Amino acid sequence: MTLNYFASITTTFELAGPKTEPIRIGLISDTHIPADARRLPPQVKEAFQDTHLILHAGDIYLPGVLDELETIAPVLAVRGNDDGGLPDDYRFKDIQVLNFNGFKLGLTHRGYYPDAPVHSLDRLMRREFGELVDIIVYGDTHVAMVESYNDILMVNPGSPTSPNHLLELGTVAILEITGNRAQARIIHLSELSSPFNQEDIYYRGAGA
Repeated sequence: MTLNYFASITTTFELAGPKTEPIRIGLISDTHIPADARRLPPQVKEAFQDTHLILHAGDIYLPGVLDELETIAPVLAVRGNDDGGLPDDYRFKDIQVLNFNGFKLGLTHRGYYPDAPVHSLDRLMRREFGELVDIIVYGDTHVAMVESYNDILMVNPGSPTSPNHLLELGTVAILEITGNRAQARIIHLSELSSPFNQEDIYYRGAGA
């Protein structure tokens, strides 16, 4: 599999094998390292071990988080509202629009509210991504969610380090694209088998 980077907003992920081969994409957001946690919980690596690509939906804080994720799979990301001080890095932009087997995926940090009375979802997508997309991945809220709205798949992976703004093991998500089908699921890190030491991940007293 190859990942091609372009200077524009759009990135294309190309499969070397048959188009029916599932593309497995790890979704993560709001890691907030080192503000909320010392490092990524080991459960993240377990959750993403078979992924072809990892997308980070912002509030990264340290580029080293992307370096660690990149030991698992290639990484693309967007800046969060707390990432203004991050240096330039080929892996992230303010907004990403990616193509996977004909699916357009919009990656952003800001929360999405399709029922907002002022703007329709189509208008929100055009304002955010410059075009309509099939899948929206976002962060910001720390609340994990998978929802289909007007045939748009919307995914918020939550936060692995501060779900619902609580300092405890949180969530990531997996997006699978097979042929003309895309589906996503939330993974609760506390349900995985990797050992977990509270004080190894969080600062003393955090989450107590």
